[in-house]
Amino acid sequence: MYVQAFSKYVPPEFASIPADLLLQSEVHFKIVRGRKTKWGDFRPMGRKGKPQITVNGDLNPYAFLITTLHEFAHYHAFRAFGRSIQPHGKEWQTEYTSLLNQLLDTPYLPQSLHTALKRSLKTVKASSCSDVALSRVLLSFDSPKDDEHYLERLPKNTKFVLNDRVFVKGDKRRTRIQCLDIVSKKYYLIHLLAKVKPINE
Repeated sequence: MYVQAFSKYVPPEFASIPADLLLQSEVHFKIVRGRKTKWGDFRPMGRKGKPQITVNGDLNPYAFLITTLHEFAHYHAFRAFGRSIQPHGKEWQTEYTSLLNQLLDTPYLPQSLHTALKRSLKTVKASSCSDVALSRVLLSFDSPKDDEHYLERLPKNTKFVLNDRVFVKGDKRRTRIQCLDIVSKKYYLIHLLAKVKPINE
């Protein structure tokens, strides 16, 4: 039953992995509407009185799969070590690495993703979004939309719309770009891989 359900959200070759994780756990797993600020979430105590994992249902199959493993790593670390550990400390990193190795040991991953995941394990980041190289590969599996572009690909000083607000692209600050809100005249740091709609003037 779980394999069939997960086949709608992850590549079918990998559906058994999250299905087995769910069968072997005592966690409430929810697929939710897309959120702007995160792809997934783990809470030690959810609404039903047990740990809860949520994953955005609008993710492409590979992003959904990696996010699901990310959140199950939180669950495993919590069960093994309790609440006192750092959210993305060595305990979580160990669990996450173990789960990712299940994917790397199969012949089904696209080569670009296999390479990005292997590199990411050298320095495990707190999220896929924090690992820009991995994010680029995961987002490459999205269905393209003609009116959306990644912020990093727009020229400096381009006006664009994000969350119904108009910004002007400024300078890069590591993994984010300083952008000016046209209305409030305030600067915000926006992830360089944010999907935005440029304004053609």
